[in-house]
Amino acid sequence: MITDINQLDFDKKYSYADYLTWHFDEMVEIIKGTIYRMSPAPNRFHQEVSGNLYGLIWSYLRKSPCQAFSAPFDVRLPLPRGKQTDDKIDTVVQPDICVICDSTKLDNQGCQGAPDWIIEILSKATSKKDLNEKFDLYENAGVTEYWIVHPHEATILVYRLDEEGKYTALQQKPYVKGDQIPVGVFPGFFLKADEIFPED
Repeated sequence: MITDINQLDFDKKYSYADYLTWHFDEMVEIIKGTIYRMSPAPNRFHQEVSGNLYGLIWSYLRKSPCQAFSAPFDVRLPLPRGKQTDDKIDTVVQPDICVICDSTKLDNQGCQGAPDWIIEILSKATSKKDLNEKFDLYENAGVTEYWIVHPHEATILVYRLDEEGKYTALQQKPYVKGDQIPVGVFPGFFLKADEIFPED
């Protein structure tokens, strides 16, 4: 049994089955078998942005079969082929916010399969991973919509899968305060940037 993160070999590849045996407080993600430490506890500004987003989305989904979840919440992303057993799954992430509309993907451990919508809120420790590794990961897994939120710049980048399964930016420049942001997975639903970002 692993009770301290320092017992892990960061050069080794791990599976979700390994992840389930770890009993330490620090949060980690596994991407293609590689361990990534999560950033330290998010600062207040990050939490305000996350809370505002989650509240707006939760309110919209109250009468919908879709559900929103905020971190910590395990999302096991699918393998390209083969049986999806715990010892074969090599990717488990904890998005800041995710929305799942297919209830068969939900179980007591979280979500197995691609959420419909994922939102990651950047921090200094996670921005490279969110903009690169997770961008490719979510695109390849088939996450329909991916939002990247920069809390301190008060900007949001919105990507949607196109017909070829590649992410396309909804607009070339980020959304900023004063903008209304359309949610592609829910036509007719817009989020106001002013309601997401706290006042300076």
